[in-house]
Amino acid sequence: MIPSGEYALFKDRHDAGKRLAQKLLHYKGAKDAIVIALPRGGVVLGYDISLALGLPLDVLITRKLGTPLNPELAMGALAETGYLHMNQDVMREYQVTKAQLDEVMRRQKSEIDRRLTRYRGGRALPSLKGRTVILVDDGIATGATFYASLGALIKSEAARVVAAVPVAPPRIAAELNTLVDEVVVLHTSEWFFGIGQFYEEFPQVEDEEVIACLEEVRNALLPKGKSAG
Repeated sequence: MIPSGEYALFKDRHDAGKRLAQKLLHYKGAKDAIVIALPRGGVVLGYDISLALGLPLDVLITRKLGTPLNPELAMGALAETGYLHMNQDVMREYQVTKAQLDEVMRRQKSEIDRRLTRYRGGRALPSLKGRTVILVDDGIATGATFYASLGALIKSEAARVVAAVPVAPPRIAAELNTLVDEVVVLHTSEWFFGIGQFYEEFPQVEDEEVIACLEEVRNALLPKGKSAG
């Protein structure tokens, strides 16, 4: 039986984003800082964090590479920059061949390209060199997509990388502390069966909501009297 304090800690993603923002107020209005969210769910939290801190919001598109026999189990993840994070233990246990890996990567690269077109009009990530990057998601389970995203950010020569998530297993929270400059995790739990258990409402986030969040933040941060066009 799961202890009562180990589920429904947040009403929804907006609630989690606002609570994370309170722990990140020392970055409010920081020069050269940016919030980078992982779509789709992370963008909803990134929206509230960006508005609270007055920082721009963008996405880093990273896709889980599921094993051929169990697509929900990550054998790795691929970031839009080409950065690849692999779990060799899973690869060995499931005896994944190079041909199988290539096929999974081909499908996920196609989805990355589709999302790039929808979310950013095909444009590349803005330069992150020398900037403070706050990487946001709605929670971390296995960590594959988050680790791939962190790897991509570190290679981008960001000056400071902050990992900000509402929930994560203790082991992953500890590992993050060795990888980035600051970790903000609101709750760690050994009773971790899925990110959705910590939310009262955890609906699927669609492309249209991601696009709306990005546009609303852009418009909110424009100088008065100007329009994003």
